[in-house]
Amino acid sequence: MDDDTIITGPLYEVHKKVYPQATHGTFRRIKWRLMAFTLAVYYLMPFLRWDRGPNLPDQAVLIDMPARRFYFFFIEIWPQEVYYFTGLLVIAAMTLFLLNALAGRVWCGYLCWQTVWTDLFFAVERFVEGDRRERIMKDKKGLTFSRVRELVTKHVLWLLIALFTGGAFVLYFADAPTLLKELVTGAAPGVAYIWIGILTFTTYVFAGHMREQVCVFMCPWPRIQAAMTDEWALNVSYERTRGEPRMSVKKAQAAHERGEKAGDCIDCHQCVAVCPTGVDIRNGSQLGCIQCGLCIDACNIVMKEIGRPGNLVAYDTDINIARRDEGLPPVYKLIRARTLVYPVIILLVAGVMALKLGTRSDLFVNVLHDRNPLAVTMSDGAVRNGYTVRVLNKQPNDRKVELSVEGSPNLQLQIIDDKAGRTATVGPDQTLELRVSVMAPAGSVPDKSVDVLFTVKDETGATTATHKDHFFPR
Repeated sequence: MDDDTIITGPLYEVHKKVYPQATHGTFRRIKWRLMAFTLAVYYLMPFLRWDRGPNLPDQAVLIDMPARRFYFFFIEIWPQEVYYFTGLLVIAAMTLFLLNALAGRVWCGYLCWQTVWTDLFFAVERFVEGDRRERIMKDKKGLTFSRVRELVTKHVLWLLIALFTGGAFVLYFADAPTLLKELVTGAAPGVAYIWIGILTFTTYVFAGHMREQVCVFMCPWPRIQAAMTDEWALNVSYERTRGEPRMSVKKAQAAHERGEKAGDCIDCHQCVAVCPTGVDIRNGSQLGCIQCGLCIDACNIVMKEIGRPGNLVAYDTDINIARRDEGLPPVYKLIRARTLVYPVIILLVAGVMALKLGTRSDLFVNVLHDRNPLAVTMSDGAVRNGYTVRVLNKQPNDRKVELSVEGSPNLQLQIIDDKAGRTATVGPDQTLELRVSVMAPAGSVPDKSVDVLFTVKDETGATTATHKDHFFPR
């Protein structure tokens, strides 16, 4: 840019309010059903019960912060097992990549929480204020008593939905019925009200006011998926060779009579009117398009009314768009390298997690050798090493455990300050720290450091845990 160049225009595009119009059809029904399902899961899941036995919470899904546990039906995750969440994140990422490889931003269009709650807020807005044309006219007329009443009603309903959203979130962190009663009576912890306030505010702002701006400007996924997609992925597309040139029904009929080409698109703008982000799909793939398919429903309704074939706007691939321009039939290739690699990674990670969950023990031991001194030589020539042993009991009841050590002949283990010598009782869902000494008699002291294996066995003998460490002679 030259030094004398003067910028006179704005540095950003002024926001234009989007007024999505209601429509019906296959994709709208799918969106309604998925919205009902996802919202039901979110709001009702905290109230599901799951019997885990005595001394354990019976809430099916619970993030128990005081006890540092995560419960998901029959699965219980401890802080030491946070790697399971890493596995879940990998599976979630691969699932997102797989959906993108198959049908573009289908996650954004149907399952993203921003889309789901914004769609719900749109439904409330249409219920209170009317459909697209009515809302546009009312905004142009300005404020009247009737208009103020509608706006107050709408925002009150939005705030109630946002409040329920924030309230449902905190129910995942405590017993839901108990916490709900405390919230209503004002006896809940202050942090619960703080988080409800934060989530109420963010839900109200994001779903009620920012809407498509979150998808276009704040969310990184549109930019990521644009770099990851390929020419075989199904995306909502406009069949330009069939739709162009655009003209009204009467003009198209006249053009046909003259033997001229007329496209099926009558430029009714219904595809734009129903779009929740205000995108004109006829201009090609765009950052704002969330692949929700509502423009397909709207266009099919118009095509049916004027007696023309449907799917002028449809899920299609870049390959097929190019083939149609050349007069070739469409070809679909859902099975390809990336649609095979992603499921393999998902199955592999899920399989490893399932195997780990199925074979994990409810008894865990960790051993830390004393550093100063490493070893102590006794007056009779025997050598003693000191250790700190931590025994973790993952059961909801007391467990009596026995410690033993092996690795060198005649090693003798004793729990310091415990007359029982090698046994201890670990409380329910607790970690017990023990000071332990291991003695090598004078005639059995090894010449160099050796590996030793500590074993913890519960009183039934059915469960054991081991940890390898070292024994030092000097």
